Amino acid sequence: MTTNLNTLNSFSSAQKRDFLKQLLAEKSDSLSLSGKPRQWDHKKFLDDAEAAGFLLDNGIPVMEGMSGSHIKRNGREMINLSGINFLGLQQEDQFLEYFCQNTRQYGLATGGSRLTQGVSRPHLLLEQKMNEIWQKDYTLTFGTGALANIGFINAMTSAFGFDASVTIDNQDVIFVLDRDCHWSLWNPLAHRKFGSQVFAFKHNDPSSLEQVLKKIKSSKIIVVFETVYSSDGSVAPVGELIDICERYGALSYVDDANGFMIYGTPNRPFYQEYQALRRATFIMVSFSKAVGIEGGAISGPAEFVKSFEILSGTSLFTATMQPPTAATNLEIIQHLENNPQIMDNYLKRCSKLRETLINLGFHLNDVPSYITSIVIGEDEIAEQVRRDLLEMGYCIPVFRYPAVERGKALIRLMINNKHTESDIDGFVKALKKVRKRYQF
Repeated sequence: MTTNLNTLNSFSSAQKRDFLKQLLAEKSDSLSLSGKPRQWDHKKFLDDAEAAGFLLDNGIPVMEGMSGSHIKRNGREMINLSGINFLGLQQEDQFLEYFCQNTRQYGLATGGSRLTQGVSRPHLLLEQKMNEIWQKDYTLTFGTGALANIGFINAMTSAFGFDASVTIDNQDVIFVLDRDCHWSLWNPLAHRKFGSQVFAFKHNDPSSLEQVLKKIKSSKIIVVFETVYSSDGSVAPVGELIDICERYGALSYVDDANGFMIYGTPNRPFYQEYQALRRATFIMVSFSKAVGIEGGAISGPAEFVKSFEILSGTSLFTATMQPPTAATNLEIIQHLENNPQIMDNYLKRCSKLRETLINLGFHLNDVPSYITSIVIGEDEIAEQVRRDLLEMGYCIPVFRYPAVERGKALIRLMINNKHTESDIDGFVKALKKVRKRYQF
């Protein structure tokens, strides 16, 4: 049986009792006749997962060439609706050449920790740009957005000392998370006690957050939520949530992995939410979505973020992104700032697709963000839809449990800006065929 903190928090008392009974039953079943635990069930886990459709047939397919609007998998060309670097700028010659130029100057690796040998200039310039965007004191870059999130939790719960005179102890910090926060935020808190060290509030619900904060008697609270949630495309009421954080003296950490460089200008949706975002104590971004490369960053007060270089673990003990990657991230950010019509036109295409699907009677996510989620329902039907569309030449991402609740499986779409109108029209026609077949 699989569950997590935010799922368990949503259970009623009766559901919690049933869950514990099932957990005990499974524990009993896991014992052999000799009373000793069965050893190493990985093969059975993989076999069962493949039989249930959780894994792709014949293992992970081999992708040849670049990931973009079209991909070639195991020798077969397909229209790709699974990619997250949706503008396709990472495929353009000018940025490929820029990456190569910086590779010749800075090499393919950082070569070690910034604390031991210094920060490379591309990382420094990218961090300075993030300070400018968010109006913050200090930014630290990481290898990925997930490593930034994990590193933040590590740093803000750490008890560490260089010696008896240089110490820090944050074991008494309390985290309050939106129940739909990403795995990379929930997982590093799994060792902390739910209900005393970790709490959850209802998704995008300011009143629920306030109810939780009223019960907590502590001066060290961190509230964590996202801007745009990847499964349902919902957008947080950023200003209202930060208002409540400020009212109760809580720090705020906002994961903007899915919204960075997409929203924030007056002519685009959710402008007010992004105006309020700069008030957050900490802002995390991923460069893998609109920018289309790799890496992540946390911006915030220097007194905190500087310490993350030591306390996060994901900065000191592992590599950050390559220097040419950092340089190209900055180049694309500046390109998008200087050419806002790229994103404006992309968002219009997303709205057009959404309107088309609504007119055809598809059940979509409520919030009209650039993420379009098509609700299917049962996990087994969703898996058949994925397989059928794959046969038709469309690679799509299906989200099912544990990414979403059981019985609420969906297709999560982020169309690629390099898709032609013919690509999109063909996909819609294929989608209509499978809907008729499976009645979702």
